[in-house]
Amino acid sequence: MLELADFDYVLPSDAIAQDPAEPRDSARMMVVDGEVLTHHTFCDLPELLNAGDLLVLNNTKVTALRLFGNRDTGGSVEALLLRPNGDETFEALLKPAKRLRVGSEIMFDEGLRATVVAEAEGGIRSIRFAPTENLSQRLDEIGKTPLPPYITNTSAPASRYQTIYASTPGSSAAPTAGLHFTDDVVERLKNKGVGIAYVTLDVGIDTFRPIQDDNHKMRGERYLIPAETAAKVSNAQRRVIGVGTTSVRALETASIGPRMLRVGEGCSSLFIKPGYEFLTANAMITNFHMPRTTMLCMVAAMCGKERLMNAYRKALDAKYRFLSFGDSMLVFGRQKES
Repeated sequence: MLELADFDYVLPSDAIAQDPAEPRDSARMMVVDGEVLTHHTFCDLPELLNAGDLLVLNNTKVTALRLFGNRDTGGSVEALLLRPNGDETFEALLKPAKRLRVGSEIMFDEGLRATVVAEAEGGIRSIRFAPTENLSQRLDEIGKTPLPPYITNTSAPASRYQTIYASTPGSSAAPTAGLHFTDDVVERLKNKGVGIAYVTLDVGIDTFRPIQDDNHKMRGERYLIPAETAAKVSNAQRRVIGVGTTSVRALETASIGPRMLRVGEGCSSLFIKPGYEFLTANAMITNFHMPRTTMLCMVAAMCGKERLMNAYRKALDAKYRFLSFGDSMLVFGRQKES
């Protein structure tokens, strides 16, 4: 049974990174390998891996947009457009959702108007824009990059909230473990003999929604496993290392046996928590996460709950930077492959 208190800790506001490290690969990196905990910078990654290891990265690209407007009654509205549903209709996370029922109208900047046409759980609504010439272009002009709400005073350009390999549109948030990669790190990894493969998982609210109770359910996020990636995983000589919790979740959702992946597209609602037996991933690269989140539970499943929470205590003492723009961890599984 999941004990939420086991995944709680005090996160001081000054430990939350407001800007990314500059350059990207200068972020600090804690390595958790069994009982051994060491401190590095991300640019050390090629020296920490071995020829024959395989890194699996999430190539999703953030395309969600945050818009601001007003209800027809005058109250302010914040809308996060998650994904298009066709016919000028979008799935959106609205605030205040309780006041925005089917039929409510919203006036956005530059005269754009939308109507709520359907409701779902968790503040999700379907909104349909009034017929507008070049709607996509207009939305790009007035929309803002949807940074997490705990990033309140960043000076970083929007490009720093994308990985250097982002290529597949559809994400509501960045797969932040990959933000530390640079062209130089990738080149050095390849020269070392470390393989690189890609999956796609569109990061949505599932990834960040706090766990409310022991019966926490994931809504589901779209993922894609290319045939080339499945082949690389099957033929990996050493460890398979997921870059980010989203990559690990895509791999494990698609696993039909040890290092055997189902090729194609699907919806991942897999909640990985302690007790889970990984079929594909032997290790993962990840950032430091919020308390009581599914990401924290997944990392605990990889290396052990006590070991992880001890690492978090040491990270706070050592002034590591937490969350999306923060520092990194390389976490090896409880029985690291030799």
